[in-house]
Amino acid sequence: MSSNHSKRLWMYAQMVKSRHFEDMIKPAYFEGKTPVFNMAKGPLPGEMHLSDGQEPCAVGICAHLRPDDVVTATHRPHHIAIAKGVDLNAMAAEIFGKKDGLAGGRGGHMHLFDPAVNFSCSGIIAQGMGPAVGAAMAARMRGSDAVAVAFLGEGAANQGAFHESLNLASVWKAPVVFVIEDNSYGISVPKSACTAVASNADRAAGYAMPGHHVGGNDPDAIYEAAGIAIERARSGSGPSLIEIETSRLEGHFMGDPEGYRPKDEVRRLKEIDPIPAYRTRLLEAGFEESELDRAESEARGLVDQAFSFARSNDYPEPKEAFDHVFA
Repeated sequence: MSSNHSKRLWMYAQMVKSRHFEDMIKPAYFEGKTPVFNMAKGPLPGEMHLSDGQEPCAVGICAHLRPDDVVTATHRPHHIAIAKGVDLNAMAAEIFGKKDGLAGGRGGHMHLFDPAVNFSCSGIIAQGMGPAVGAAMAARMRGSDAVAVAFLGEGAANQGAFHESLNLASVWKAPVVFVIEDNSYGISVPKSACTAVASNADRAAGYAMPGHHVGGNDPDAIYEAAGIAIERARSGSGPSLIEIETSRLEGHFMGDPEGYRPKDEVRRLKEIDPIPAYRTRLLEAGFEESELDRAESEARGLVDQAFSFARSNDYPEPKEAFDHVFA
């Protein structure tokens, strides 16, 4: 098996794993929330943001990363966490609020943190960009060639933190890559209604760094662009910005009535779902159907095991509520 073959098979398996993980979340999330939707009810209370459709962004980037590379992700983090290698059992337990979760069940799905693979995410828009620049500079000061990658949505490109982070990263030639997952909507607001430029990749020029635009929600094209940007960072040549056109197959959050989005648009996006499209491409490239089936089966088995672990795990003791500091 060539390295390219194994890498593409890995990317496909991670995409399947992420999708199955979220397919398992959907029924669990609605437990206790029907017939009248109440976000506070059930085993998964609070908002839930799924990343169905955005899997290519995660695998194309993370396929180049090592455990010592740092990733900061957004409030829609599951696909990125899985591709970065976050412990699946602990991640599922965290989402269920259980004691053996990544943060002892205290953070929930928007605050996943796994120091073993240097992964974190945040519910605050653009919040991970500054810490990614700091992590990149820390790696350089340690004499390491590790890099940092900050994922963000296209709406975050209008936040002050975006511009401050790009500016400082460029001034310091920090080994960091900024990745914009452009799914066309900031919550319910179309990108065209709130962003002055058609392509946020163009904004990179304002900070003297390369800007790459990747269309088609294509794992292989993302992998190629990421290879250039990450090698540039790892070699000490400075930061890059990658903008990826992707698609959000679900609403902004589970239970979102999506009155702002035409039904035809959702139907069209599901017709070009990147996972079956990638499977077809791999088969056309000579991959055996049996190896793809095996990769799918193994990925789904790991997810099923993680959800069984999370369901059977205990909740934290109430007396531990004040034992830690939330920051």
